[in-house]
Amino acid sequence: MAELAIRAALTGLLCFAAAEEEVLLAGVAGDSDEGGAERWSARVTIIHNSDFRDEQVQRLLALREGRTPPEFPRVEHGSPELYAGYEARGAHALSASRGTTAALVDELARACDDDLLDPTRHPWLRGRHLWLQIVVRGFWHPTGHVGEYYLRHGLPDRALGLHAQAVATARYLGAPGPALGMAHYSLACTQALTGLIDDSRASLAEAISLNQDLREHAARDPDLESLKARTGS
Repeated sequence: MAELAIRAALTGLLCFAAAEEEVLLAGVAGDSDEGGAERWSARVTIIHNSDFRDEQVQRLLALREGRTPPEFPRVEHGSPELYAGYEARGAHALSASRGTTAALVDELARACDDDLLDPTRHPWLRGRHLWLQIVVRGFWHPTGHVGEYYLRHGLPDRALGLHAQAVATARYLGAPGPALGMAHYSLACTQALTGLIDDSRASLAEAISLNQDLREHAARDPDLESLKARTGS
C-alpha cells in the first residue's frame, strides 16, 4: 500500500507541474514572450524543464533495461549559448512538455518497488532515493523555474500562488515528507524574494522539519539572503 501511495502521489506531482507549464504557455506568456539569458522566456523555460525531465526518463529507461544511466553535465543557466539553443527549439515547447511528462509518468509506472524505495540498490543513486530524484526533476525543478519566470516578468502574485498551490497539492496527494518539504522550500524562497520575510521564515522551518537535507541547501541559497539580513547572520 505504501508503494502504491508513493506512486500515486508522484504521478499527481508530475501532472501538477506539467499543468502549470501548460498554463504558462497558454495564457500568461501570450504572443509577446520575450527573454534572454538572464530572463528566460516561457518557451525557453519549458524547453529546459523538458530536457531535465527527459534526463530522468533516460535514467529510468536504463534501469529497466539493466544499464547504468549516463551522467549528465551541469547546466550553466546564465549562458547565452545555452539560451540560444533552447530558443531555437522554442516552437516545440508544448509538445516537449507533454511528451516528457507522459514518458516520465509511464516509466514511473514501470519501475519496480525496490528500485524506487531502496537507495542502496544501485551505486549510481549515491545513497539517494530514486522516487525523490523523480520528484526533483519532475516537480520541484520545473515548478521552481515557472515561478522564477513569474518573478522575473513582474508577476510576483502568480509566483506566490503557484507555490502555495504546490504545497496544497502535495499535501492533498499525501506526498512523503521530503517531497512536501521541497514544496514548502520553494514557497519560502518566493516569499523571501517578495519581501514576506516572516512568512518565508515559517515556510522554511516547515520545509526543513520535513526534509533535513534542505537545511544545507538553504544555507547557500541566494534566494534566502533577505532572511539572513533580517537576523544579521
